[in-house]
Amino acid sequence: MDTIFESIRNIVEKMGFFGAEISFDEEHRKISLMIDDKLVHESMGIFLPALDHLFGLVFRKHEQAPFVLDVNYYRRERERLIAELARASAKKAMVTKTDVELPPMNGYERRLVHMEITTHPELRTESVGEGKERRVVIKHIQ
Repeated sequence: MDTIFESIRNIVEKMGFFGAEISFDEEHRKISLMIDDKLVHESMGIFLPALDHLFGLVFRKHEQAPFVLDVNYYRRERERLIAELARASAKKAMVTKTDVELPPMNGYERRLVHMEITTHPELRTESVGEGKERRVVIKHIQ
């Protein structure tokens, strides 16, 4: 595993992020990366998936399952917002007894919504649409 972590450190340095802080949590299979760069902050929605893909290639090369990457706590904050949206939408579905359609999300974010809604026995979720327009619909049962 040390070889993989060293490869990731080298990638980050070769990208020009010399002051970046990298931490590896082997137990939870997470990589946290702190980068103080304005361009990274402004384009996090593109930067994070691209870097996540690149790191995934390193893990595959060494025949290891990839770690979840979080850059500047972007993923953690996004997960919090998705869970908050799911709870608010669940409440709306319960009060109005109608289906609530959420905005398009990637597969990981849709999974977070599905997991959040499992705590509501009177609601169920369904993913609809295709490609970048795929979204979750929260449905009230009965």
